[in-house]
Amino acid sequence: MNEALNEQKRELRAGPLRMRFESGDLRCIKWGEREVLRRIYGAVRDRNWRTVPAKVSVLNCEAADRSFHVLFESEHREREIDFVWRGEITGDQKGTIRFTFEGEARSTFLRNRIGFCVLHPVELAGATCRVRYANGSEYATTFPELVAAEQPITAIHDLGAVAHEIAPGLWAEVAFSGDLFEMEDQRNWIDASYKTYCTPLRLPFPLEITAGTCITQSVELRLRGDRPIASVAPALTDSLEQTVLLSRTELRFPLPPIGLGLSSFRLSTGEIERLVKLKPAHLRVDLKPAESAVDETLHRAVNEAGRLNAPLEIALFLSDKAEAELQSLVNLLDQRRPRVARWLIFDTNAKASTEWSLRLARQSLSPYGAPIGGGANADFYQLNQFRPPTALMDFVAFSMNPQTHAFDDESLLETLTAIPYPIRSAKRYFNGLPVVISPLTLKPRFNPVATAAEDASPPDQLPPHVDVRQVSLFGAAWTLGAVKRLLESDVESITCYEAAGWCGVMETENGSPLPQKFPSLPGAVFPLYHVLADVAAFAGGDLIGVQSGDALRVEAMLLDRGERRSLLLANLTPEAQTAMMVGLDQASRLRRLRQQNAESAMCDPTTFRSQFDSVRISTGRIELSPFEIVRLDW
Repeated sequence: MNEALNEQKRELRAGPLRMRFESGDLRCIKWGEREVLRRIYGAVRDRNWRTVPAKVSVLNCEAADRSFHVLFESEHREREIDFVWRGEITGDQKGTIRFTFEGEARSTFLRNRIGFCVLHPVELAGATCRVRYANGSEYATTFPELVAAEQPITAIHDLGAVAHEIAPGLWAEVAFSGDLFEMEDQRNWIDASYKTYCTPLRLPFPLEITAGTCITQSVELRLRGDRPIASVAPALTDSLEQTVLLSRTELRFPLPPIGLGLSSFRLSTGEIERLVKLKPAHLRVDLKPAESAVDETLHRAVNEAGRLNAPLEIALFLSDKAEAELQSLVNLLDQRRPRVARWLIFDTNAKASTEWSLRLARQSLSPYGAPIGGGANADFYQLNQFRPPTALMDFVAFSMNPQTHAFDDESLLETLTAIPYPIRSAKRYFNGLPVVISPLTLKPRFNPVATAAEDASPPDQLPPHVDVRQVSLFGAAWTLGAVKRLLESDVESITCYEAAGWCGVMETENGSPLPQKFPSLPGAVFPLYHVLADVAAFAGGDLIGVQSGDALRVEAMLLDRGERRSLLLANLTPEAQTAMMVGLDQASRLRRLRQQNAESAMCDPTTFRSQFDSVRISTGRIELSPFEIVRLDW
């Protein structure tokens, strides 16, 4: 062992390849500036597809100039699950990386998957790849451009290796052994990758693994081709400066309606007053006519939507007794007379809307004049797997969140680059129907792929749909990036988060139920509130296309309406960044949302939103502190 013992993060090099070892994963494997693989890691997934957290102990880490050796142990313990594996990673001067997984179950439990996952970056969409199957046969294909519902690489046989060209004459080949492997298109969940994983989905799951069972796998990355393997990779750009360019084509995207979701409790007068300033275009309410509380829920939603001066977006969940449920609902609607922006029709017993439910809904709800659409209440994956009939929908809908498979900040930010793909695919698959995103959340609201009832969260722990980053500057920065990508994708409508509470845009006046785990301030708005308020100020206007030289470090959103124009900048990293603005006119005033003033901005949002500094940025440069949001006005 050496001085690197117990390191959790280390920059490594194998010949011409650079990468990062972090908490048992290999991340961002690059040849020069070209990303070869996004990530190689081992995962333990329980019977409901939840990832069991790892406790990683580095046993040895030796790194030379062009080679390395890492040895570590990863423990996964949660409820009845107790699994440990030892990982060994070597990299040599030829650019060959070998990663082995040797694990043992120390208890008996049900699992859906244990072992390696390899992520190819989303930027490979449309690129050629060579596939070698376990039986030795080979063929050439491409990484799909549209989001694939089934396996992106035809599953004729189990995968043995996948190779793609990283430079003329130079290919990166990833070979798998020790288990059966296949690939899925993770853009279905806005993960920015194509994932090759062990244990194909065609095999039964969950599967019991007994105490003492051993699992051994390996993944090997090799550089192959006519180009000399030891050739020097292109030089890396070490500049910390970030360039934000105004699109020369002056692309414009109309701002769609942006609404909020109904909270699980009644809103106070003070909470309503703050939410009104967001100018919500609608308030989403989920109605299940089969439940006894449907009238009470509708009554509260109509009341709060009226106080917010917004119509309702009604997500209607129909069972196999849909005819009777719709008749009951119509009677309630005649009493409450809500304003309705649109109807989202879902089935309680299906992954996506069915022809039967859509047809019945159109018969009963068409007299109310609002558009009627369907899709999936969960991810694009469910919609992609079970596509409802286009002819019965005025629009197609699905939800988005960045945390189906990974939960660290870096992985969440990577999802921003994948957001346009399912929207583009939905428009193609559904003959150009408008796309409604409802809702956008930071974590999944429920588990749509669970094989058994979820265990209740301990009373001292946050529920699985809650993320403490909801109240953070990081949450605001991610929201800015997500909303920008949605606007550029020309969506019909967006529902963002809930109105209040720990999945909302502000805290309730009663405060957090678990302040030690979710340290918010009673009645305060969250930083992402200010992002949505800045966008709402330009309702009816346009987003003007702005390009970022590195959209995973600094993102920019240029809003325009008449004679008003604002540029929103977000530092997406925990390090200071410099933005160099090219092609933008002279800004006259500036407002910063950062660590130093975040608390006052949350507690007194009205004062914060009215205070700007006069500014003259003659050089086009602006410094951004970690996760800072800046607004520049003209």
